[in-house]
Order: sequence, then C-alpha cells, then structure tokens
Amino acid sequence: MPDLEIEKKFIGKTIAGVDEAGRGPLAGPVVAAAVIVDQNNIIKGIKDSKKLSKKKREDIYHHITSNYLWSVGIVGSSEIDEINILQATMKACRLAVSILEVKADIVLVDGNMKFDDQRFLSIIKGDDKSISIAASSIIAKVTRDRLMDNLSDEFPEYKWRQNSGYGTKEHMEAIIKYGQSVHHRKSFKVKGNAAGHGL
Repeated sequence: MPDLEIEKKFIGKTIAGVDEAGRGPLAGPVVAAAVIVDQNNIIKGIKDSKKLSKKKREDIYHHITSNYLWSVGIVGSSEIDEINILQATMKACRLAVSILEVKADIVLVDGNMKFDDQRFLSIIKGDDKSISIAASSIIAKVTRDRLMDNLSDEFPEYKWRQNSGYGTKEHMEAIIKYGQSVHHRKSFKVKGNAAGHGL
C-alpha cells in the first residue's frame, strides 16, 4: 500500500503527486492530475487507481476532491498526434502542476519521465509507493473515464463507455466498419485487421 515515506523526506516542503491516465488508448485525450495531500488528513483506501473498482474509485475521488488541493491537465488527440504521446503526457503533467492553487516545491511523478524542471522527481511504480501519486492516479482515471463517457454519447458506435478508447476487439471492429473519428489518434500504429484501414 502507498504511504507517506517518500513525502516525509521533504520536511517543510509543499509536495504534489502527479500521475496520468490514457497513454495507451487509440482514442481520446491523455489526462494528468496533480494532488497536494493533507498529510494530517489521510483518506482511507487511496491506492493505485487500477487496483480499485469503478465504484470505489468514484467514492475516493469524491473524498480527494473535497479534502485536498488538486488539478488536471488535458492534452487532446490531435496534439498527441502532433507532438507524440510521451511529450503530450509530460505536457499534461506540467499543466496540471502549473494550475494548482498553491505552488508545489516538490513534484512526485509516477514513472520514469525526465523533466527539465528540477522540482519534478520521477518515481517508478510511484502509485504503489506514494499516497500523493496514488491520489493523483485516481483523479486522472476518473476524470478521463468521465470524458470518454461523454464522447461515447457523441460516438456510441465505438463503445468508449466500455473500453475508454483502448483497442479492444469491439473497438477495432468499429474502426474497421466506421473509420476513425476526430478523437482517434491517427499516429498510433495498430496491429491486426485494422492496420489496412488507415491505422
């Protein structure tokens, strides 16, 4: 379970955790969240969003957004195509941190991305180690899922409400049948039958 061991190394500093959702899908934006956890008010159940049910994620999301400072950065599919998914992910992370109400002295980021800003410290498997990063993973995941639900209302044929834009068999079949939408990432290479259909 994630804890505050990493955060407590930075006594007196304002610490933000950052994580993203949506690097791998074929459609939709990449979303990063930044969260500044109140270390005197730890919400129970915070852990890597992938290890929580949708209902539990939504519940903890509500508690995080009600008790902690948080923000999100979103980079859409067209910009992902322009600058690539790694650069888009890093941009979303920087954006999320930049719009926090309080300036973070230290930014703990899940993964191994290399930022120019010296405040940013990448932590491999950080969502399993840091409460701050785990909290941000929940905000990023719930925010992106809600965005994909809204887009699914507009483009129901792709079943984004079920697959969140990932390359499921059903999603791939829809791309072959209907082509790509404006929200698909045209730069993403896909193996299989869809490869000959503009992907």
